Amino acid sequence: MDRVDRAILDQLVQDGRIANTELAHRVGLSPSPCLRRVRALEEAGVITGYHAAVDPAALGHGLQVLVHVDMADQRQATVEAFEAAVQQVEEVVSCRRMFGNPDYLLAVAVSGFAAYERLYMGTLTALPGVATTKSQFIMKVVKQAPGHGVPSA
Repeated sequence: MDRVDRAILDQLVQDGRIANTELAHRVGLSPSPCLRRVRALEEAGVITGYHAAVDPAALGHGLQVLVHVDMADQRQATVEAFEAAVQQVEEVVSCRRMFGNPDYLLAVAVSGFAAYERLYMGTLTALPGVATTKSQFIMKVVKQAPGHGVPSA
């Protein structure tokens, strides 16, 4: 991946709907080579998709919670069962397996405290292999970069 590919990625992270002609102009290419590079980045799995950034509160999910999950054991069957089950929980918007503690970090979006209590008591603590959980309620999102950011070349 060279400097031009990184510039393309940076522009697409900032605006995934940018027209190819504008993208080409911003990175100093003509449209055809620019489009070929974008397609190559998609085919190589560097670009994994294009997404809209949506305000959770506008969808009635204004309470955001980080949930630390520690597992009872680390056996493959337990881990696989937990990961399969968490995929089915709509309110879990992301799930990351961690090195160290906690074993998992879940991001949850719900309408409010009562909805979180129902989810927590009825679903999250009953997920396969869960030993303990710790909830942190997000007060304010100070910074959330689109994509994962692309370091400049």
